[in-house]
Amino acid sequence: MAVELTMAQMKLAVMRHAYRGQRAQTAGTGATIGVVLAAGTAYLGYLSPDYLAAGLAVWLLGWMLGPVFMGGGDETLRPEYFAMLGISPRRLAAGLLTASFVGVAPLVSLAALAGLIVAGTRVGVVNTLVAVPAMLLQLAVFVLLSKISVAVVGVALRSRIGAIAAGVINGVILSSLGQIWVFMIAFGVSGTPAVVWYLPSAWGLLAVRGQWWALAALAALVLLLLGLWAALLGRRAGRPRVSGRGRRPIAASTAAGAVVAKELRTWSRDLVRNHQLAFSLAYGLWFAASPLVIGWNGMLPYAGPIFIVMAAGMASNLYGTDGTALWLTMMSPGATDVRGRQLAWVATQGAIAIVLTVVCTAIVGGPWPLVLALLPALLGGAAGLVPLVSVYALVPATDPHRRSGNPLRTSEDEGGLTGLAYLMLALVLVTGVPAGLAAHWLGWVGVPIGLATGALCYWLFGRLAEDRLRTHGPELLDIMRTGRKPVTATSMRRFEELSAVQKNVAGVGFGLGAIPLFPQGIVALGFVLAGRTDMSWFLATYLPGPWNSVVAIAFILLGIGLYGSALWVLRKRPEPDRISA
Repeated sequence: MAVELTMAQMKLAVMRHAYRGQRAQTAGTGATIGVVLAAGTAYLGYLSPDYLAAGLAVWLLGWMLGPVFMGGGDETLRPEYFAMLGISPRRLAAGLLTASFVGVAPLVSLAALAGLIVAGTRVGVVNTLVAVPAMLLQLAVFVLLSKISVAVVGVALRSRIGAIAAGVINGVILSSLGQIWVFMIAFGVSGTPAVVWYLPSAWGLLAVRGQWWALAALAALVLLLLGLWAALLGRRAGRPRVSGRGRRPIAASTAAGAVVAKELRTWSRDLVRNHQLAFSLAYGLWFAASPLVIGWNGMLPYAGPIFIVMAAGMASNLYGTDGTALWLTMMSPGATDVRGRQLAWVATQGAIAIVLTVVCTAIVGGPWPLVLALLPALLGGAAGLVPLVSVYALVPATDPHRRSGNPLRTSEDEGGLTGLAYLMLALVLVTGVPAGLAAHWLGWVGVPIGLATGALCYWLFGRLAEDRLRTHGPELLDIMRTGRKPVTATSMRRFEELSAVQKNVAGVGFGLGAIPLFPQGIVALGFVLAGRTDMSWFLATYLPGPWNSVVAIAFILLGIGLYGSALWVLRKRPEPDRISA
């Protein structure tokens, strides 16, 4: 146990020194939200075993899919750190598993698993005692399945075919979760699906309810998953082979042409970008096509716009993923790096979006004015916002040639990457609002408005990104080189002067504001205006008109209010006058 305890102590020491300042505040906000969700899950054990089984299935999916979509999960201790110590893969896996229990997420999940104790108290004393080992084994299953999911995707990302396949699978899974109401209607699911009782997340509950074999099955599953993870750790030590055959040198007559050629080559060869592109395409197509299961084709024409929004979110840290290669741009005065990247992004993502939109809209037969207005507006807005957001809110990332054995791990700041992606999704959607409203109310008049807003966003945001890169290039390079964002004394003092209540208001506002503003507000209002009020995913669709529109608008105002409250407490306050002696 010496190795296991040592790794746990190492993880604890790293966390003690890493979670400070803004990072500690972000972790605290996430922990607060997690505790609320965990308390709700534990309460399900009092309400009904079926509800608790469904809730634990959601936690299982969160552990398996969350790290895959959020940069590879927690890798405070990487297997590569111990490669020269001669530790066997199984012993290394056991040590890393022990260290994985040290952290906020495992503690929050353990609190959610306390629902097993609540369920056991309703059966008997022995059942309550069984709940304790069931909780620990269930948590071990959650953590191991998370590690294995990330490891499998990491192995797949070592080849172009694997990266594309992993992106398609991940996109289909995530979009299916977003359209879960479709499958609930299609399969006639009105309560808790019976399938949740067959998932490993329910085995602990089965043991608590008297089926003692489930406890032994959980222990056996932990050993099996541990062995599988150890095998995958052995595979991780290998490096993908890169062939240099068939490559032609970049021959461009202009600086912008060289940037375009370099970016096109990167989009076609970088496995992470291959994965992101495949993920965005699969997400957009499946999200729009899944309602066909219940015979509704109303979302199919929007596959292209959805793809554009998701592709922009995946590329929100465009400059960060290049790492310290920014010095090449800094050493080339007058180089139009931003415009070249914009052209390359439009060439790769725009061609797919146009084909996808035209084909899907032709299948349905419309609405042509709306989709043709949204397409240029979103495409131009995304092409302008991708470089702008990446230079204004750059997240320090690992240089591509120094990435770990997990290719998904492009940065140590997972929260920053996730927040940046959500910010990009929101901003791109906003750029399409004028054209979408004009097309909805005025028909074909929305198309030139979409072309105009798209061109304006492309030019204006690109110009702002160029100015930022020219004036703050050295600072951005230093951020990527050191991995630390500069914090001025004034801004730090202003944040530290906030009270605990104000800090929580800021955290909740920025953390939860997107939920009422976009899914329950803007998206729900779009469904109501389109006449689709038979949905079950959005609260507004449960109400008759005109109350459905009122509720959707109320959610939009609530989201704006949350963001506004967060900005209000962070506003710059005038310093008090000082009386000189």
